[in-house]
Amino acid sequence: QVQLVESGGGLVQAGGSLRLSCVVSGSWYSINAMGWYRQAPGKQRELVARITSGGSTNYADSVKGRFTISRGNAENTAYLQMNSLKPEDTATYYCNADIDALGLREDYWGQGTQVTVSS
Repeated sequence: QVQLVESGGGLVQAGGSLRLSCVVSGSWYSINAMGWYRQAPGKQRELVARITSGGSTNYADSVKGRFTISRGNAENTAYLQMNSLKPEDTATYYCNADIDALGLREDYWGQGTQVTVSS
């Protein structure tokens, strides 16, 4: 059974930084793209950043130049470095992974980690 676990959220002042981590555990054939999404209260979940197995990345316009997504040396980890945080970045952040597991390709989600940016 595949599971995603996020860590690294917390409370930070505007202008500060946080680094989120996501670790995939379980059994899989391959992990394709991994991404970070966020959802603020009363809003829809939105893509923040995404990285493919080949290293290609894309970002939401609102975070370009401030956030950086990367993958660890092991294919089952992904990180989101968040700098120059703003109050509008406050949300629950979810890790997502496109995984081939037991012959079935699916999207998997973590439980979310809260990021709160104070002004």
